[in-house]
Amino acid sequence: MSINIRASLAEMIASFAFVLFGTMAATSALVIIEADWGTSIIIIALTNGLIITLMIYAIGNVSGAHINPVVTISMIIHKKIDVGNGISYIIFQILGGIIAAATHAIVLPMGSEIKYALNTPGQFNGVTFNDSTVFAMELLLTFLLVFVIFGTAVNKKSPSGWAGFAIGMTVAIGHFIGLSVSGASMNPARTFGPALISSLQGLEGAFQSHYIYWIAPILGGILAGLVYNYVIISKKDGE
Repeated sequence: MSINIRASLAEMIASFAFVLFGTMAATSALVIIEADWGTSIIIIALTNGLIITLMIYAIGNVSGAHINPVVTISMIIHKKIDVGNGISYIIFQILGGIIAAATHAIVLPMGSEIKYALNTPGQFNGVTFNDSTVFAMELLLTFLLVFVIFGTAVNKKSPSGWAGFAIGMTVAIGHFIGLSVSGASMNPARTFGPALISSLQGLEGAFQSHYIYWIAPILGGILAGLVYNYVIISKKDGE
């Protein structure tokens, strides 16, 4: 079994871009221009959706454009990628997230005010959402994301060329819905990078409820793959 380093590097670069621009959009909206929360949600959601769309089209023909450990785990389970390359993808995705958070800290150090857009349970109108609510939100959002990925990027009968747009819009919609509740991570690499850099800088609460942002997305992604492959389509349909 040989490891495709080119594909892993492509995953790292795309993960770097996704985490960097998504989190810097939050710093720009919330810290630099001090936009109201409604405007900030629009800026953050569209930035995340658009950058993931661009990265999918940029590296899709190199690595399949997972850009998310949850997606890679689902692809391993359904034998769309072998275990060795899957593990390599995950390592490089996480590295991309860490490098992105470090770059954010260097380029826009004022991002420390919001812990470099770290995903943690949200606070809205004086209410902090509890871990069970955050867990449910992350599971549901990731289920939808991975379901769309299987339906548009994996299924060979899906309309050609639309996967990037569909997945990017799903990410944006996830942010519109979940940003105030959980931060709308849907991606452990997206959460771990800012958490690590915030922790290294001594920022309080860097790993608050961090387990949620691994377990809930992974469970949601696995469930989505199983539902799509064994409930929605039949073997004769092909993928």
